[in-house]
Amino acid sequence: MKHMLSVILNNDQIYQGALILVNGRYPLRHEDPSDLIAPDRACPHILLRQNAARALIRIFDHLACGTSIALVSGYRSMEEQKNIYRSSLKENGQTFTRQFVALPGHSEHQTGLAIDLAQAQENIDFICPDFPYEGICQDFRRNAADYGFVERYAKEKESVTGIAHEPWHFRYVGTPHAKLMEENHLSLEEYMDFLKRYPPDHPLTFQSPGQMPVDIFYLPADEKTTLLRLPADAHYHISGNNADGFIVTLARSEGRTQHV
Repeated sequence: MKHMLSVILNNDQIYQGALILVNGRYPLRHEDPSDLIAPDRACPHILLRQNAARALIRIFDHLACGTSIALVSGYRSMEEQKNIYRSSLKENGQTFTRQFVALPGHSEHQTGLAIDLAQAQENIDFICPDFPYEGICQDFRRNAADYGFVERYAKEKESVTGIAHEPWHFRYVGTPHAKLMEENHLSLEEYMDFLKRYPPDHPLTFQSPGQMPVDIFYLPADEKTTLLRLPADAHYHISGNNADGFIVTLARSEGRTQHV
């Protein structure tokens, strides 16, 4: 008989993890900046959660982009988001602010998983930095999903996300989720709904080139705690969706280990 591992998930964990959906409908419920680090020593004030920061460092190293891409904005506290929102209202008006600045408590920047980037130049707009679809910026965009990042607010998804097109805003969701979102042209809102088609007994199997396959499934939260049973030797990652359950990413046990 195969040994099983019992994982007990508390409902607070619904609001934590790399896949939490934060938008106008779902506010950030759990703010924990304890593992923030600076991905660039030249910008010690721009911070990300460790997993996102390390992924950003790897993609910058891969592209050898040096000083060609500038970090503009990473983690923001609630107070910082309030100040940015108030300043934008004063300087840009309500219509602009509603398009490009999330309400305090509803900003992805407060998760520590989002980064705004710009093509390096003398003057960079903080709210709408220039990150064109060409050159080194486009190279970053083409490689982003391989490192767990997605361009979060696409032009054709404005009605879904509630945010105007932001070519500069990238969100860390991890792999293989970024690849799945990219290949299926899904926003994070759509991806969360998409994964609900795959329960624990009928997971989505995905394999990136050169990687071992992974199984992905949605686990709805029970009233107080949720029990998840996995093989005892499983390599897995669990993220809340910030709404009603969990996304489980389970590496196949055969062959070499894949870290997810």
